Amino acid sequence: MASAKIETDDGPCCPICLEQFNIPRQLPCAHSFCEKCLQSHITNQAAKHTKLTSINCPVCRNPAGSSIKDRPTSEWATLFPVNTVLQSILPAKSIVDHLCDACNTEGTSAPAEGFCIACKEAMCGDCLKVHRKLKIAKDHTILSVEELDCNPENVMKLAEGFTCSEHHGEDIKYYCKDHKLPCCGTCFIHSHKNCLKVIDLREELSTLLSENKPEEILADMKKIECHLKKFMEMNDSSVNNLETQVNGLTAETRKIRKEINDVLDKLEEQVKIEGNRIYKEEVIRKQEENHQCLSLIHAVRNSHYLLEAAHKYGSNLQKFLMAEKITSQLHSYYNLVGEKYEKTETIRVEVQIASPVKSIVSLSLPELLKVEATTSSNTLSLICSSRPLKNFHVDNVDVIYLKVPTTGNTPWYSGVTFLPGDRVMLADTNNKQCILLSSSYQFITSYSLTSQPWNICVLDDQEIAVSFFNQKKIQILSVIGDIIKPVKMITTKCSCSGIAAAGKGEMVVNGCFGNNTIQWSLISTRGEVKLTRLYDSSGYDYFHIIAVNNMKSRVYVSVYTMNSLLCVDMDGKKQFTYSPDNLRRIMGIAVDRYDNIYIIGKDSNNLHQLSPDGTLQHVVNTGVPRCPIAICIHQSKNILIITNNSDERTKLYVYQLK
Repeated sequence: MASAKIETDDGPCCPICLEQFNIPRQLPCAHSFCEKCLQSHITNQAAKHTKLTSINCPVCRNPAGSSIKDRPTSEWATLFPVNTVLQSILPAKSIVDHLCDACNTEGTSAPAEGFCIACKEAMCGDCLKVHRKLKIAKDHTILSVEELDCNPENVMKLAEGFTCSEHHGEDIKYYCKDHKLPCCGTCFIHSHKNCLKVIDLREELSTLLSENKPEEILADMKKIECHLKKFMEMNDSSVNNLETQVNGLTAETRKIRKEINDVLDKLEEQVKIEGNRIYKEEVIRKQEENHQCLSLIHAVRNSHYLLEAAHKYGSNLQKFLMAEKITSQLHSYYNLVGEKYEKTETIRVEVQIASPVKSIVSLSLPELLKVEATTSSNTLSLICSSRPLKNFHVDNVDVIYLKVPTTGNTPWYSGVTFLPGDRVMLADTNNKQCILLSSSYQFITSYSLTSQPWNICVLDDQEIAVSFFNQKKIQILSVIGDIIKPVKMITTKCSCSGIAAAGKGEMVVNGCFGNNTIQWSLISTRGEVKLTRLYDSSGYDYFHIIAVNNMKSRVYVSVYTMNSLLCVDMDGKKQFTYSPDNLRRIMGIAVDRYDNIYIIGKDSNNLHQLSPDGTLQHVVNTGVPRCPIAICIHQSKNILIITNNSDERTKLYVYQLK
């Protein structure tokens, strides 16, 4: 198989063309691309959208360019700043591929001969002479082309005090500890005026830098690159195995060939054609996946080079700001790697030959055989970063009054989840039904179930899974538009209480196994048990609810009467236990897109927010309903919903995470 490979580590490369950068342009998310590659990406996006107002980063998909929407899209790439730090790292490349900024504003072009560190502007020889004569600029440091050329240390001096990505030209001066974000004066006034912990960066820079260690981030970069390489190797191995299988497809047909030679000659030829077709299709698909991985590797490497340059040559401020910017990329990297791991498949090719063989002559060729590829997912263990990539605060609670038809019983919403299209699904235990709400939390329809539902989770764009109270079964339902229909009923070996999606076509469930044993299991939507982890109930008491992180590498279960949250990896190895005195009866667990964990205590009436490594971030006591039961989070809109089992069961509590 002709696979994309990394030959040598010869410096930063563009994630699009996979070649050495040619004028690296940097987006607000800190990812950089060749100017021509970026413009090509912008042109492609413009062709798909008639009124393009911004673009998405080709790597992390974050929006960029909203402030340049009034300019022609053919000019957008040139409006993004040149990454001078990255340019300085490039071997045999000059950083000063730049025109005089002052002349450029007047519509003329002159090559830059030097840069003013204070003004952060490139200047030609004439402008430099004028600039040096100005009284206000007499103390400004000017760096010549020769001093900047391939010199990261001097480039770092030029980049001192990174400017705000939201407000062009304003220096970053503050740091909001509440949101873990650096900000300029405008950000401070408009976006962080109500925050409690906004500090002057220069006053506490050493403390912040000690907390945000560049060495750990560099290790994370290497870790992500290793995972991507592993995924590429698995694709190569999968294609090689597929080639072996395809080459051996004709073995079975040759056994019969002596009796019906003419027919089996056609059969063998058809097997070869179909097998080669599948092989070619899969080779193309795997090569495309590997190219995507290689593109992401280069993006990771570029981040690595930037942080390494700042760590080696930059000031403490630059080290911190660069570390902070790269930290914001880690989650998107891990998510993209997780997506790759979820899609990892082992391909098998089978040939189906019709029987009885004696009637083969009377059958047409399509009736004789069917060659097709089947896939099975590989369960892989992926090490995640334990660094809290973003820290949310619970804010702006809205109380929604629900008007839902019932069978006469007071509703008890023991499960809640967001569906595609921002709609909401509720599990009503007392009335044995699922409730579908609109994005504005208005009743749409309901679906009656045979037993009391306990928990629900979303499997894909159209299907959800429902567990039942004290029942050994799971109901799969389809939700298409406003119509809810049953798909299948899966029988399990133990009673299931908690249920959570765990990747494509898979879910984790927990419950009692009998003989003083409790368990959680990974099962497919076809009912196949992929793995089971058993625990002595004397040590863990009773597992009540379950959740998984975004990378599908960690499982969180509530040990109900012991008031504890247990976190384990997919191999069952304990990662941490969270058992504070002010958390009683864990009824709901949710994980946001940054892998922060949210747990609610039914008897303690509070909400605890933990970092990915189990460290307490916040405890919310006010605004939480009495007897909270179920919780869910909208990953992209940062909305949190809590149901309750108090006298106000017909209310939803909707919070904004900021």
